Amino acid sequence: MIAPLVFVVGLSMAKEALEDWNRFLQDMKVNLRKVIVHKGDGVFGFRPWHKIQVGDILKVEKDQFFPADLLLLSSSYEDGICYVETMNLDGETNLKVKRCLEVTSPLEDDGTFKDFTATIQCEDPNPNLYSFVGNLEYDRQVYPLEPGQILLRDSKLRNTAYVYGVVIFTGHDSKVMQNSTKSPSKRSGIERKMDNIIYILFTLLVGISLISSIGFAVKTKFSMPDSWYMRPDQTTDMYSPEKPALSGLIHLVTALILYGYLIPISLYVSIEVVKVLQATFINQDIHMYDEETGNPAQARTSNLNEELGQVDTILSDKTGTLTCNQMDFLKCSIGGTAYGVRSSEVELAAAKQMAFDLEDNEDDLSNFPMRKHNPRVSWGNGVGSEIELETVVTSKDDKDRKPAIKGFSFEDSRLMNGNWLNEPSPDVISLFLRILAVCHTAIPELNEGTGSYTYEAESPDEAAFLVAARELGFEFCKRNQSSVFVNEKFPYSGQPVDREYKVLNLLEFTSKRKRMSVIVRDEDGQIFLFCKGADSIIFDRLSKNGRMYEEATTKHLNEYGEAGLRTLALSYRRLEEAEYSAWSNEFQKAKTSIGADRDGMLERVADKMERDLILVGATAVEDKLQKGVPQCIDNLAQAGLKIWVLTGDKMETAINIGFVSNH
Repeated sequence: MIAPLVFVVGLSMAKEALEDWNRFLQDMKVNLRKVIVHKGDGVFGFRPWHKIQVGDILKVEKDQFFPADLLLLSSSYEDGICYVETMNLDGETNLKVKRCLEVTSPLEDDGTFKDFTATIQCEDPNPNLYSFVGNLEYDRQVYPLEPGQILLRDSKLRNTAYVYGVVIFTGHDSKVMQNSTKSPSKRSGIERKMDNIIYILFTLLVGISLISSIGFAVKTKFSMPDSWYMRPDQTTDMYSPEKPALSGLIHLVTALILYGYLIPISLYVSIEVVKVLQATFINQDIHMYDEETGNPAQARTSNLNEELGQVDTILSDKTGTLTCNQMDFLKCSIGGTAYGVRSSEVELAAAKQMAFDLEDNEDDLSNFPMRKHNPRVSWGNGVGSEIELETVVTSKDDKDRKPAIKGFSFEDSRLMNGNWLNEPSPDVISLFLRILAVCHTAIPELNEGTGSYTYEAESPDEAAFLVAARELGFEFCKRNQSSVFVNEKFPYSGQPVDREYKVLNLLEFTSKRKRMSVIVRDEDGQIFLFCKGADSIIFDRLSKNGRMYEEATTKHLNEYGEAGLRTLALSYRRLEEAEYSAWSNEFQKAKTSIGADRDGMLERVADKMERDLILVGATAVEDKLQKGVPQCIDNLAQAGLKIWVLTGDKMETAINIGFVSNH
């Protein structure tokens, strides 16, 4: 009885130990990674991750992970920026742009750290990935630190040759480790159910054995003396009338052995073997191999295989999961006029669906003599019936169509090739394009093959706006710590001109603020605030004389939402020098404060400036569904799975995306 039990438990322990050992090896592999550390006198050398201490200065090279939470000191770029991939932290594939303090950016090689000393005062370790409060005291000056200067552990350096950083938090103090929770016991539903069945069977076994042993004890005490032929006077303890309780106890063990086959011990072995084989099949399944990335399916633990068949509800987000997270600038509204004639994926799907519905109901509509004269519907014959909606307008000029530009699906001859100069309000259009080209945090990179600029942006929306501005004549071409440079190809003088906009302040986008602003000084010395954000936020902050285009823009925004497009409103404000100076002092004071209410102070000061805005227009970008999403969702729904999708879209957009997804 003991041997098979030991074998079964031992086999399960061996499997768990093997999987734990593999995880331990992965941990050791991470801890023993080498990183370049400053050892003194400007000399750098290699050291394993687990020996890094707070205050060490590290040099991290391209495509390496950050071994701890670092404060960015400098990078291989002159203006002290670097690109970071945070996929391991938040699942986002977009590269984040990080900027060092201007005062530390000259520390550009190993030798410059020979006499470098500074003091950092900062918050205690905490799990919040998106906030950081602290000051850097360097050269008798105090500089405020922001989340945009912090490089978090487990993120990766991309598109940057190297960066220097100082360690702030290590090991379990780092933000990613603060967010980690104890690994739960991974036991599937079938295992838990099987355990319950075993408990019931074991209880039954003990019950039967107890009844049997009690009966044996009674029989031994009262019946054994009459069985003279068994010589009760010379018996052993196993059936002694003198010690019936001991005889019953010994019989209990006998009964447990006799009835032990009630417990299906071998079932555990069978299930463990099946699980290991299933995991092997999953790893080798050719249909679960992604050719694009070269990644096969990988079952890291074989405990949960059968849970795949027990899924009842799927919870998903939309952007980057259902959609490609590749934004295309499709339409815009400028000064109350709508531009852009191409149809979105949702509009085409809606037209197609309506065509099917009309085909299905054609017999029901036969009593309506006006149906063939319906101005919104044109009928063909049979299966080839077509439907054209007023909102679905596509370009008929296929011959003149240029090669596809990533992030730019806009088509409207009124704005292209400088034709916007002939529109009724060219000043508003130029301001609209200028906001697109200046209000962002992206970095330009010259594509030597095409001679035009490509953009590394924190979000694909921003990249799409910059590509649109470039194609419409406002090319963002350079950024440094203090200025943004834009090449305007179609000024009134007729000659392209480079303009410099000095960036005074940047009020970054957050999910709470739902807007982003930049305060710039142009070449004429005038100060402007350019703001882009969610229409509900922007419209609440418009001045009385800034609502000229509100009604028309609202109408266009509703149309764009129904077409499944992501929308943003653009606005601006002209500032007086005295007004800006007073606000700037208050903003700087809030930035350098250390305390729990620092973020609240910054929010209140920023909110003071983002008032009395003048509406310019709105943008609409399309995030197309990934290939095969509608068919996949349709198959899952037919299998009886409930699907919930979380999206930040407007209600109309979400509903229409649902229709396109066959849901």
